[in-house]
Amino acid sequence: MAASAFTRTRSCTMGGLGAPRALLASLAGLMLACGGQDAPDAASLDTQAPDTVSLETSSLETRSLDTRSAEKTLLDADPQSLLGGWPWPGNKTPAVALALEVKNGVGQPLRVREGSTFFINQIDIRTFVTSTKDEGLRNLIAQSDFGGLGWWGVRQVDQESIGAPGPYTRRRFFRNAAWMDLPSHFIVEPVDSRGRLTGVPILLNAGTEHQRRAGMDDFFIRRFRGIQTASGCATPDDCSASTQFEEEAILELRNAYEHAQRQTLTLRSDTRTLRLRWSLRPAAPYEIPVEQVRDARYTYGFRIGVEALTPPRPDGTYAPGTEISFQLTLRDGAGNRLHDKGYLPPYNEVAPDGTESGLQYYRAFFDATTTYYRRKHRERMLMTQIIGPAQNIQPIRSIVALEAFLDPEVDEQVVATPERDGVFSQFATLPFANVLFGGAFIDPNLWNQPNTDTWQFKLPDNAAPGTYLVTVKGRRVYLGEDLPGSTTIEIQVGTPQRTQPKHTTGPCTSCHSKGGELGVVLHANDNRAACAGCHAPLAFELEGPIFVRTHFIHSRSNRFDAPLQQCSSCHLTKESIQRTSKAACLSCHKSYPDSHVAQFGPIESMYVGGGAESFQQCTGACHTRHPGSGL
Repeated sequence: MAASAFTRTRSCTMGGLGAPRALLASLAGLMLACGGQDAPDAASLDTQAPDTVSLETSSLETRSLDTRSAEKTLLDADPQSLLGGWPWPGNKTPAVALALEVKNGVGQPLRVREGSTFFINQIDIRTFVTSTKDEGLRNLIAQSDFGGLGWWGVRQVDQESIGAPGPYTRRRFFRNAAWMDLPSHFIVEPVDSRGRLTGVPILLNAGTEHQRRAGMDDFFIRRFRGIQTASGCATPDDCSASTQFEEEAILELRNAYEHAQRQTLTLRSDTRTLRLRWSLRPAAPYEIPVEQVRDARYTYGFRIGVEALTPPRPDGTYAPGTEISFQLTLRDGAGNRLHDKGYLPPYNEVAPDGTESGLQYYRAFFDATTTYYRRKHRERMLMTQIIGPAQNIQPIRSIVALEAFLDPEVDEQVVATPERDGVFSQFATLPFANVLFGGAFIDPNLWNQPNTDTWQFKLPDNAAPGTYLVTVKGRRVYLGEDLPGSTTIEIQVGTPQRTQPKHTTGPCTSCHSKGGELGVVLHANDNRAACAGCHAPLAFELEGPIFVRTHFIHSRSNRFDAPLQQCSSCHLTKESIQRTSKAACLSCHKSYPDSHVAQFGPIESMYVGGGAESFQQCTGACHTRHPGSGL
């Protein structure tokens, strides 16, 4: 698509009032402007690698009668009748963050509240095929609806296996295909039962793989990749006997920038479908059925309340050794409860698709998630933690064993102790881990029992005085809106004097802004001190710690603006980069010298380098500074 045409349309879309009929004409042309390369023959994939992939254009003469009819309807309509969702001055209705999903070329049905105004905050597109042989992504390229996008240059960049002591599941991650790197955009068209436009389409720029431009890109998160999953492998690397392979392509766009949030839709009563056009496959738009709910019981929005039921001492503090009961309350934006007081429904009534109220539980049993690479936002864990005192908060490196999650006598897991970790922390999943994981691996009937919205954290007898943080985080998915939420409260232990964390990294706002703030993305919590408790390394998810995830995500993201070796982009002191371990180094680096392999073993995990030993401190005689760190 010509750059000038794109620029003109964005200017009109962003500029507000302009000339509506000119805008409609421009959008109508853009719906037809870009085409994609035919798929390469799967057998010759490895030999075809042109330096550039051109885009074919689709002429007006070859477009379908249906498309021409839609264009004529758009151009002939009264512009004012189509601009119900346009952000005219005086339109004060807050727009709802809408999530769109497509699976194997089929738009997933969308139920929304009638009369609401929306912006597109999330687009998830997934296509997959299965195979009985290990053929990389060849079947996906030959058979799926992504086959014609242009796969030249695709290569495996990472690999990870889970499932010790076996059998293992191995995932291979692929990037650099032409379609993943090319700039592309989406157009969302509200249409009636006959395919006629019922409102102004929204144009969304997906940007490119190698640049993040807050003023041009419309989404803070952009992740396009291919994944091959092999099940039933004998070892982490040997899947030769496996006959279960899944090949998939995934497109994730999330967290619309502020300027994109101003592009809104208000659906007319006759809107039946959202037609999602992608510039890399314009001849085959996705059709997302829409049902508008008139008398919805709940409103949009998500609030999490948490309170201590155990009263403090007269001076407002808790004594070390005290067991404190807490209770959560999940509400919609108008304050309506999403569950009865004292009660959370059985797991089987919630997972995998949630409740009428939008309540969500952990669902990775049904839809596997992988940090950075695969749909982590869809994990939807409801969870709580305590950590403190604030002045001692630091990353937790002690590993939580799987047995701790399965013990029927233990509802809340201690993940850090002052003696071992320099800080105290305890967490609990809701429902409790012995129900979540016990129901999955031991007794399925646990998933049918009612659950509670209360829990207890017991302070250690030697709890240091100061401020302790109690956090609850979760996710609500309700009538098209997919929102994270979290709340952190403070309690005082041993002293009424408030203490504060000592951050050695920041400021994250250098990049996380204008719709990508920490208070919006991830768990929607900008209190970074509250992260470490939930983010301890788990025996089945060693990459839990924040320093591991931050290193891994930013080192893999081509949209991170700073040089990776420049630690000073995030670290504030030279001391903060001097604690070395496999996990610290290999969460960012993909290799290390042969001498290190001989001494410390080969790299076995793309996240932390190895196993439990990955969190042990390396000798202080090595790695006291990082070349190019700026510190």
